[in-house]
Amino acid sequence: MSHIRALIIDDEPDIRELLELTLTRMDIDVDSAGDVSEAKRFLDREQYNICLTDMKLPDGNGIDLVRYMQKYHSATPVAVITAHGNMDIAIEAMKAGAFDFVNKPINLNALRKLVDTAVSASHLPTSSTSSAKIIGHSELIAKLKKSIQKLARSQASIYVSGESGSGKELVARSIHELGPRNSAPFVAVNCGAIPNELMESEFFGHKKGTFTGANQDKLGLFQAAEGGTLFLDEVADLPLDMQVKLLRAIQEKAIRPIGEQNEIATNVRILCATHKNLEQLVSEGDFRQDLFYRLNVIQLNVPALRERKEDIPALIDALLQRIAHNCHLEKPRIRQEARAKLTDYSYPGNIRELENILERAFTLCDDNEICESDLQLERNTPAAITESNTRKSGHFQASQNHSTIDDYLAEVEREIICETLEQARWNKTLAAKKLGISFRSLRYRLAKLGLDDSDS
Repeated sequence: MSHIRALIIDDEPDIRELLELTLTRMDIDVDSAGDVSEAKRFLDREQYNICLTDMKLPDGNGIDLVRYMQKYHSATPVAVITAHGNMDIAIEAMKAGAFDFVNKPINLNALRKLVDTAVSASHLPTSSTSSAKIIGHSELIAKLKKSIQKLARSQASIYVSGESGSGKELVARSIHELGPRNSAPFVAVNCGAIPNELMESEFFGHKKGTFTGANQDKLGLFQAAEGGTLFLDEVADLPLDMQVKLLRAIQEKAIRPIGEQNEIATNVRILCATHKNLEQLVSEGDFRQDLFYRLNVIQLNVPALRERKEDIPALIDALLQRIAHNCHLEKPRIRQEARAKLTDYSYPGNIRELENILERAFTLCDDNEICESDLQLERNTPAAITESNTRKSGHFQASQNHSTIDDYLAEVEREIICETLEQARWNKTLAAKKLGISFRSLRYRLAKLGLDDSDS
């Protein structure tokens, strides 16, 4: 078995000695260089699993070395050592391709975690056909998959931008699964769904008894994602006071649970997304510029479905297969005219809308074949949606306990079905007749709502 090798570049003998001793105790073979020129000679002779470099060197700087390694030794993760609090330099290094950064004075426990992650990254394949969950072969999707593969190897914060329903969480999940943290948790949170008064507790946790209702210790999202990835969806919805606390947690790589005296070191990678324009929110004063720059080290845009229409046929087949599998039913056929209609549609709601259209058609179709009329695309035109929303807005506003209208409608559907099943004494055939739908459609709806006991 080949040994793990590390290269340390620092012109201070004391720092080199500390790093050498720490890495040697981790059973890593270490070479040391005092400047950029000597480091390049080592890199030409040996292959390393990790490189640690100081920012200020006698004949150059760490960012120059990062760029050199990106060009000639891209498979080797390189981490930069920065002065405490100098986040601008750290972000610049990450944009240039650095794997991660470590602050002076060096925290040895944090350094060991960084090295472990970097060594795992060095063993990742340089190319992969993974991210198979992202369906399509268009030029835009091929480019997106290539970017995901590259970014998965880094620890840089990534801002995933794109329209609502375009698949931003799936992209974030793929980055996690293809990276060195894939054996640790991927924790996704919708920032807009957390009440303001609970936000700090949700993110950082709390100690028992610190406020009314705190009946036991609670781990926050950072602790739940320890060693893995924390995905902040709809990050634009964070209130300004929480943005300040999140910025500190990211920069210091530490959190303080409510009621706790001491900070707790954290080791998570931050990915975020929103369908809103963060740059505009920064200019309007609704989003902190310093947090934006910290989250937006690298921006990755997810294309809208209308921009990659050649992928729609493959998406149709994959989504129908998944819908049928979830309902324990046979995948339906789809007529050519229905397929053509779906391909020509503009999809303001992107992939999520396509999935909703197919789910509806799946329940309405006869003889396990979807025809054009089953799609009911006229319901999805802007005029129809506006009229429908106008009719329902008063009813929906009466129930503010639901984060989205989908949640509200699902609960209404659940109540109607459960009430009808009780009236029919849980005879599903009779219940379907009372509801005016087919038995197959009722089975689908029960499976979707988690009410299916799989006994029929």
